[in-house]
Amino acid sequence: MNNNHPTILLVDDEAIIRKTMAGKLSDEGFTVLTAENGISALAYLKTSRVNLVITDLMMEGMNGIKVLEEVKAANPEIAVIILTGYGELTSAIDALRLGADDYLLKPCDLNELLFRINKSLEKQALKKMVKLYEDILPICLDCKKIRDDSGTEPGKGLWIPVDQYLARKAGKSMSHGYCPECGKRFLAAIEKRNKEQTPTAKKS
Repeated sequence: MNNNHPTILLVDDEAIIRKTMAGKLSDEGFTVLTAENGISALAYLKTSRVNLVITDLMMEGMNGIKVLEEVKAANPEIAVIILTGYGELTSAIDALRLGADDYLLKPCDLNELLFRINKSLEKQALKKMVKLYEDILPICLDCKKIRDDSGTEPGKGLWIPVDQYLARKAGKSMSHGYCPECGKRFLAAIEKRNKEQTPTAKKS
């Protein structure tokens, strides 16, 4: 498997559709996995790193809505595109409410499919970047206060002292002291200062 390109999992119970779409997507540089039903698709998620799932809406057994729910439950970061017929449009819109990233009417044009895939992958990359920045703890370079974004929009939280932040997050208070290395430096500085302040004994 080529890990340098996004991996797409194509789920459809019609072999001709799987073969045709997989061939076209492979030609565009994607790594493509195919599954004939939802059960096989979910098995791939346990063994392979998948970036995007394209699933037919109407399939025997596990339908596309259930595949969507199971994929998002396994990994919310995986993008999902639903393929649907004209008579299933309402169900496709319902899929968007359940977390699908996009839907496309069948038969779909290759250029339109590639456009939707790339937009979904771009959105996926943006979400990862936002999450990365949210996970970075912002600390002021000057006063060392921490911005607490809990319960508010990222970047809008209050700047509070470190001890208050720890009390909020861990329910613990801070005790101030020195680590062994800093303690040695502190004692050495005290001794040096005392020596400098001690009057020089007068010679007789």
